[in-house]
Amino acid sequence: MKISGIICEYNPFHNGHLHHIRETRKNGATHIVAVMSGNFVQRGDVAVMDKLERARLALRSGVDLVIELPVQYCLSSAENFAAGAVWLLNSLGVVQEISFGSECGDIKKLCNAMKTVRSAAISHHDEIINIMEKGYTYPKALSSVINGIDRQSAAVISEPNNLLAIEYLNSMMRFSSEMKPFTVKRNGTPHDSYEPYGNITSASDIRNRIFSENGMQSLRNFVPPVWNDAITDTMHNGGIASLDRLERVMLYKLRTSSPEEIALVNDVGQGLENRIYNARMSGSLDELFFTVKTKRYTMARIRRIMLSILIGITKSDMKYLPPFGRILAFNERGREILAAAKGRTDIPYGSSIAKLSQLSEIAGRFAEIEIKASDVYGLSLETVTSAQKDYRAKIMIDME
Repeated sequence: MKISGIICEYNPFHNGHLHHIRETRKNGATHIVAVMSGNFVQRGDVAVMDKLERARLALRSGVDLVIELPVQYCLSSAENFAAGAVWLLNSLGVVQEISFGSECGDIKKLCNAMKTVRSAAISHHDEIINIMEKGYTYPKALSSVINGIDRQSAAVISEPNNLLAIEYLNSMMRFSSEMKPFTVKRNGTPHDSYEPYGNITSASDIRNRIFSENGMQSLRNFVPPVWNDAITDTMHNGGIASLDRLERVMLYKLRTSSPEEIALVNDVGQGLENRIYNARMSGSLDELFFTVKTKRYTMARIRRIMLSILIGITKSDMKYLPPFGRILAFNERGREILAAAKGRTDIPYGSSIAKLSQLSEIAGRFAEIEIKASDVYGLSLETVTSAQKDYRAKIMIDME
């Protein structure tokens, strides 16, 4: 038995993801466990489809066990996103490798870039801060510094999936993990591109097609049939989510929040609370986002912060690593993973959010945030769902 871990969002799953799973199997994986973002994703958006449906479909696409990444880690920096996901895989006690996509497809180059980044972050700290004070983001400032140190590493970190891969490697080192890294080279369409390459296109392009008038007609070219059918059914049932439907509640939340309350929210610092507070006069989400955005604060970060304000995710909620692993779906091989993990896990794993919430005060807080996030997510659907849905959620067990 070789168990491989994948960190994903599947928002939605496409042929590029299918290629990744197949390459992971070719590398010897007999069992695959995925840590997947729930109803909110790292780009600062709602997931286009409900987490339980995406978990169910992941089983039909080659994954054996799906574990949910807590929402505060989904709506955070790449560093925190990677840390939470790697922690959940490592804590399972039986995962032997982490498999991830990257533009360079070379573990050695990624490891060298990671070492350069870690070294530069310390040795060139003041220079990085000086660049940031001119209004640039930390990744931009870091990239600028590294370009003068090691051009090959600078080229590596200029690509988004390479940069995320380096965060996975960093987290593996942080937790002294025995898991081995394995990377699959991304082919074809770049991250967030709207230009297909053969039968592969980005998740951004697929989401765009879902919301466009005629896009669904070509969707089957880029996603497995089971996902095409599910997306079509979800659309007919009013189950596709859109951030636009949260516009009024987000504006209301901002208009009724004080600068002091905003300052407590995760990822708010350097006076950003005042900039956000001063944007409360905005009459639309687009106006709000563009009012707050600067070179230093990316659009994704602003969206994540606004969703964190709405859900109530604070800085203190990021002090703790996930205290439990919530299982969303598994098949027979997934059951074998859980059986192998019995007695070897560092944290409890289970499917009932109600039971998991009783483990400790910290676990209770994690569960509380997750339930609130699902309640908010229900308002983003065309057909609004009832509150407290997470308590009644039934995981997918596929023994076919």
